[in-house]
Amino acid sequence: MTTVRRPRWLTRNVATLSGVSFLQDAASELLYPILPIFLTTVLGAPAAVVGAVEGAAEGAASLTKIVAGRLADRSSKRRLIGLGYGLAAVGKLIIAVAGSWPVVLVARCVDRLGKGIRGAPRDALLMEGVEADSRGRIFGFHRMADTLGAVVGPALGLVLYELFHRQIAPLLWVAVVPAVLSVLLVAVVREQRRAPAAVVRQGVPRRTTPAAHPGGPARLPARLRLLIGGLAVFSLVNFPDALLLLRAHDLGLTTEGVIGAYILYNVAYAGLSYPAGALSDRLPRHLVFAAGLGCFAAGYLGLGLISEPGWVFPVLTVYGGFAAATDGVGKAWVSSLAPAQVQGRAQGLFQGLTGGGVLVAGIWAGLAWGDAGRVPLLVSGAAGLLLAVGLVVAGRRLGAAIPPRAAHPAQ
Repeated sequence: MTTVRRPRWLTRNVATLSGVSFLQDAASELLYPILPIFLTTVLGAPAAVVGAVEGAAEGAASLTKIVAGRLADRSSKRRLIGLGYGLAAVGKLIIAVAGSWPVVLVARCVDRLGKGIRGAPRDALLMEGVEADSRGRIFGFHRMADTLGAVVGPALGLVLYELFHRQIAPLLWVAVVPAVLSVLLVAVVREQRRAPAAVVRQGVPRRTTPAAHPGGPARLPARLRLLIGGLAVFSLVNFPDALLLLRAHDLGLTTEGVIGAYILYNVAYAGLSYPAGALSDRLPRHLVFAAGLGCFAAGYLGLGLISEPGWVFPVLTVYGGFAAATDGVGKAWVSSLAPAQVQGRAQGLFQGLTGGGVLVAGIWAGLAWGDAGRVPLLVSGAAGLLLAVGLVVAGRRLGAAIPPRAAHPAQ
């Protein structure tokens, strides 16, 4: 009887944290496609509030990510991860009892604060004990598991929406269950113990922890800072997907149709995440990222130009390639350029600044939305296309190179 060998990069933490993200995303994405409809039709909020709520939520996460990234290099990553997922569960509970849009705003900020706290330490912990040439696979696998939750969540929501006689309120309570389960699963995560520098045990000096550095905290390399800055600029036109779903609803899709289109988006996202990550371990990452920006441009321009609701489904499916080829690949790109002792700080700065850009994008897009949202969609789509071309031309200057192969390639 033959046994299947587990790839060396698929460590216990990679598998466990992928499971945690699957459960949390199932909870989050069960809510996400119905939240714009809940805000506008049930609570009576205008479209500008949808953009402001999501933008403020991402802004709260952004500020937290920068701080959490620094803490992750100095303290227990596992505790930060547990706290982050715990706050996310509390945020979903607040949404379930919300009776006005300001309460939803508070809930989303609490939820995203949790995301900000857990993101950088989780991504740094994913890298422990793995080979340097497997970063794309690891982040791609994690994003695949995370996004499979984004397929299961909306699909479950669609079924329950019909069973609950098209009532949104019961779905808000169902989302709390997988969120709580994800917090419990964090207990399985293991972290290498940190030893303080210059501590001697039985006459043998213990090795200095990676967070310690003889000359103080390591400075982020210039190419890494340039890369993070460039991706932060792009985030200024990458407004929250809630507005894309609002556009789908405005085009005439029913609530069930919006959820179905969102499921197709996440199927594409999940299905392409690992292949895109693995490809970025073999090709220059800027080319994979640029392909993702091409999908971004197609998605935004497509939604801005179409007038028939049926076109939403293929357009959002293509748009799923954007997240697949940029989310995990971007994290792997940053990780490959960051010194080992500041992985958390690098991820926190990257995720914090790009999240801050999404905050700005959500605000300006919401204010410029008008009746149909065509103007912000076309502006952002054109900007994404220009950035994709620019990245192909100048990507290597941002440190995009074929990652060095390890002596024993990951299987």
